[in-house]
Amino acid sequence: MTSIRTTRRALCLQKTLSPPAGARHFWGWLNAVFNRVDHERIKAVGPDRAASEWLLRCGAKVRFQGFDRWQHDYNGLPTGPTGRYKIQAIDATESCIMYRGFDHLDGLRHLEEMKLSKCMYIEDACLERLSRIENLQNSLRHLEIISCGNVTDKGLIFLHHIRSLEYLFLSDLPGVKEKERTVDRLQTALPHLDIELDLA
Repeated sequence: MTSIRTTRRALCLQKTLSPPAGARHFWGWLNAVFNRVDHERIKAVGPDRAASEWLLRCGAKVRFQGFDRWQHDYNGLPTGPTGRYKIQAIDATESCIMYRGFDHLDGLRHLEEMKLSKCMYIEDACLERLSRIENLQNSLRHLEIISCGNVTDKGLIFLHHIRSLEYLFLSDLPGVKEKERTVDRLQTALPHLDIELDLA
């Protein structure tokens, strides 16, 4: 049986195949469906389980606290008592996560690492939303933003709200035009932050 992740990978091919305008609208609609937030589901299974389902549905993967292995197969998500598995890390490489799905992150209390790489829907509003989640302001330590073409200096500046952030890696962000000024502002707000750049 084809897993949901495999299906998502096939669907995400639209990013590189440059489909006709009508097809782009269809893929955008479908990705919006994958990002829909079901608040009743969050209440029923807990924030970590619901967020895991959202992330894997969109082609990302998660690692749970106390485990070394990444979960990437939606059908292989572990079962057990509500709240048993806590998300510690998210790798959203080439996923279709978008702003409307970020409500799933509100209840995460143990997320320490996040990688946003080649995410076509990640934009400044997403980084602002991420940086204003109170739980993440206290837990997120490691963040990578790579090849997200819609991210600009404005979006990066919002990250100064994440007080717990210790490491930030930025690479291939053509929308970032004032990297020195932006880095200086982040460094001033978060003196303990280690920032690694690979920006042209």
